[in-house]
Amino acid sequence: MQCVTNKGAGAGLRERKKQATRAALSEAAVRLAAEHGAENVTVEAISNAAGVSPRTFFNYFDSHDDVFVMMDPDVGERVRRAIRDAPAELSPLDAVREAMAAELAEVERRHEVWSLRAKVFQKSPHLLARGLGLHMAEERDLARTIARRIDPDGHSGQGGPDVHGGPCEDADIELYPRLLAAVAGTAARVAIEHWYAHSPPLTFPEIFRDVFTHLSAGLPQPPAQTDDRPSDGRTTES
Repeated sequence: MQCVTNKGAGAGLRERKKQATRAALSEAAVRLAAEHGAENVTVEAISNAAGVSPRTFFNYFDSHDDVFVMMDPDVGERVRRAIRDAPAELSPLDAVREAMAAELAEVERRHEVWSLRAKVFQKSPHLLARGLGLHMAEERDLARTIARRIDPDGHSGQGGPDVHGGPCEDADIELYPRLLAAVAGTAARVAIEHWYAHSPPLTFPEIFRDVFTHLSAGLPQPPAQTDDRPSDGRTTES
């Protein structure tokens, strides 16, 4: 048992070190690109700023552009795993909300880097286009996971594997899983934009959960804001 425990602890430590190295490379790349432009930042410069070798860089990223658009390539799988493992009594909407809220807490912790990354994308359309492509692929995978949660046996043709595919391969995914996956992505974007723009006295995950509260209610128009109502639309009694 002791050997198994030590082995598991060692694996966990190695994984944390890998995550820290990837985060250091991503942050160095974004900061350099924000100052000089992504096209003017080399792999060597990024590696030097992160304190690793260019060879180490390519252990984490396949290309120069990947360091900007794949800051955490495992986040999608973690969200999908959380949805698959969520309690059965949770609705699909609630399962998606909880899974994404847990991951989006990282956005708050590294808000400066994520904000700089958005500015880098604005100045580098090819990175924005590539990021959009990855987002669409993640959205399809999320839709498949939601479909499997709704219909584990795949009676409606929804039980296929969570793999990337084009429109033809995804024709078997029903409307609701597609819509929920797309809405969840939009909810995250709107919450991020609102948090950056208004800096309300709430954490980012709280704002994200508020967005899903509106969705769960069917998006009715909220009551008029008064002097005793915080800027996020909550009453002082909530």
